Amino acid sequence: MTQEQILSRLLFNISLEFDKSVGSFFYDTQKPLAIELESIYAKLEEILLNGFAATAKGAYLDKKVAEQGLTRKAATYAMGTVTVSGNVGSVISSGDKVASDTLVFTVAQSKYIDSSGTATVSVSCDTPGKQGNVPIGAISRFPVTIGGLTSVTNPSATTGGFDVENDDELRDRYFEKVSLPATSGSKYHYVMWAKEVEGVGDAKCIPLWNGAGTVKVIIINAEKQAADATLITAVTEHIEAERPIGAAVTVESAQPLTVDVNVSLVLIAGSTVDSAREKIRANITKYLQKNAFAAEYISYAQIGGCILSCEEVLDYSDLLVNGGNENIEVSETEVPVLGVVDLA
Repeated sequence: MTQEQILSRLLFNISLEFDKSVGSFFYDTQKPLAIELESIYAKLEEILLNGFAATAKGAYLDKKVAEQGLTRKAATYAMGTVTVSGNVGSVISSGDKVASDTLVFTVAQSKYIDSSGTATVSVSCDTPGKQGNVPIGAISRFPVTIGGLTSVTNPSATTGGFDVENDDELRDRYFEKVSLPATSGSKYHYVMWAKEVEGVGDAKCIPLWNGAGTVKVIIINAEKQAADATLITAVTEHIEAERPIGAAVTVESAQPLTVDVNVSLVLIAGSTVDSAREKIRANITKYLQKNAFAAEYISYAQIGGCILSCEEVLDYSDLLVNGGNENIEVSETEVPVLGVVDLA
């Protein structure tokens, strides 16, 4: 209820024999009360909404889903390897720090610099979340000088960093649990167990995939892409701790189905192809992630819509998706990922 509505009601209850116009005594005394009551009504509305899973947020949603035994998945730390160069015999020790421009990583093992002048060690990012997934060569310095060591680089991208589960993702898991019969080792139970693991974005279960007693669980990561070996192992271990005795469970990643897009654009004045490409990639990626593991095909028309929704695009022609102008079928073991976006 707005302060105007509240003030109107307050003044209505005052006798007409008194002046209630703007600036009058009664108006000026009731106005502050209306302002304060407006904030109280808003707080009451917030309390009401936070009592239901469909509208609760943050810590209130955490408390609501806890009634069904669910907890919000925490952020995970990116991991990888770095190659350290230096004087032969020098040591890079567990706990030493290396860094990119903005992030610090902790060395997980100790090694000596061998005769090649290098040593390769495992590292983990000190900051949780997907920001820790840095590209090749991003780790390039020592925050604190280490005697005998001259340089560091990461020969491959760091992976496995995922952000904390957001409200919408947690809410989806809640409604999935209360609406599906995930009991007694049903296929829904395996999906639920898989999705409880940090870093898992979605899962499918194929019962009896290799005969009686066999179960296959297919997963994708929180970025709606193929899962790596570390995530597969984590899901396998979690399911093994929960599954009924006797079931033989295989956990696999979905296979990436690369989606390449070729299109000719008509751009608005002042726009650049590079800027349009970046925004189109973001739009298509969002569409693919939203429908990952759910849709049976990639819509040719929806890809066109993603292009037109870019504010820099006036029109387009000659759109090809994986070389054709038809919908792309997606099998139950595949997850679509965006490949090349070629703009003319």
